[in-house]
Amino acid sequence: LHLFDHNMRKIYLSLGSNQGSRLNNLQTACIEISNYALKINASSPIYETAPWGKSDQPWFYNLLLEIDSPYEPDQLLEICLHIEKKLGRIRKIKWDQRIIDIDILYFGDLVIETESLKIPHPEIQNRRFNLLPLVVLNPLLIHPILKKNQKELLAHCDDDLTCHLTTEKLNHDLL
Repeated sequence: LHLFDHNMRKIYLSLGSNQGSRLNNLQTACIEISNYALKINASSPIYETAPWGKSDQPWFYNLLLEIDSPYEPDQLLEICLHIEKKLGRIRKIKWDQRIIDIDILYFGDLVIETESLKIPHPEIQNRRFNLLPLVVLNPLLIHPILKKNQKELLAHCDDDLTCHLTTEKLNHDLL
């Protein structure tokens, strides 16, 4: 992997898990992310969320990370996919159960639309489990296409799936 220019951008990753030890899966994914010279600046609280898109499965633990990355967006996607695979993710059915899911929500104010990568993530404005932690981390962050901040997007979000805070916490000493 070659390094992106040294001008780091604010990047937001969404992590979700609904198989096995959900907290442990999130913790392990964060450790793996740290191992790639991706600096975790902040993490949201952990939310427990009803499954989105396919309801007949266990509830998710979700959290967001604000990171710095020396990599280009497509390289960061490859890293996320590699971490998912390393932790045992198998992709069969869209929106199905997963040990870990890592999505790039925002990469600074970049807008990218390729076959394999869409930034900002096209579903942010439709998912409470993305918007609630984004409002915690950066409520005034502007969506580069919709031109609304995260608080405004949350206020207009039609997603009525349950999404509540947990008392679970990452062990930041391990990161």
